[in-house]
Amino acid sequence: MAELKGSHVLAIAVGAFGIIIGVNLLMAYKAISTFPGLEVENSYVASQEFDRLRAAQKDLGWSFDYGYQAGRLTLAFTDKAGTPLQVGELEVLVGRTTEAKDDVTPEFTWLNGSYEATVPLQPGRWMIRIRAKSADGTLFQKRDEFSVRG
Repeated sequence: MAELKGSHVLAIAVGAFGIIIGVNLLMAYKAISTFPGLEVENSYVASQEFDRLRAAQKDLGWSFDYGYQAGRLTLAFTDKAGTPLQVGELEVLVGRTTEAKDDVTPEFTWLNGSYEATVPLQPGRWMIRIRAKSADGTLFQKRDEFSVRG
């Protein structure tokens, strides 16, 4: 059996701490490089507008539902009476909650009372962010998460 010398213990300690530091640096790089960015430019200004925007959206009386199946994303907006409605402007972002590389902005078409788009998504957790405007310019916003099964 070989003798354990001080230089061996030093090599073991330096190697162990080197691995730990290397993994920490890799994880920090991955966290920074995959961060999708800011939600709002100025959180104070956004907080001041929040209640006003929420009240305006609530006054619209819109209901919203969505579904994803077999590569098709369907969005359905209805008014207070439950009648399907077309929105003035529609912006939709579909992506992962943890990184921006898979983000897509599908083009929707109005079909049979709802909006539809082909969006091929891999299995896993996805986020959908909708921004729609009414005829008078009132903003309707919704963000939700859903799963795609493999």
